[in-house]
Amino acid sequence: MAKNENRNYVTMRCTVCGNELRPTSKNKKNNPERLEIKRYCSKCRKSVVAKEKK
Repeated sequence: MAKNENRNYVTMRCTVCGNELRPTSKNKKNNPERLEIKRYCSKCRKSVVAKEKK
């Protein structure tokens, strides 16, 4: 089985309320900048833009 050395887990943070969302994996070789995707926030009860936590 191959190791996935380029992938690491990052925690996402809601841009509206600041709630931490579940972790997701990203390829640090292909995407060295901070990740920004739409995720569902249970606190806001809607899909919002989530940014990678520092």
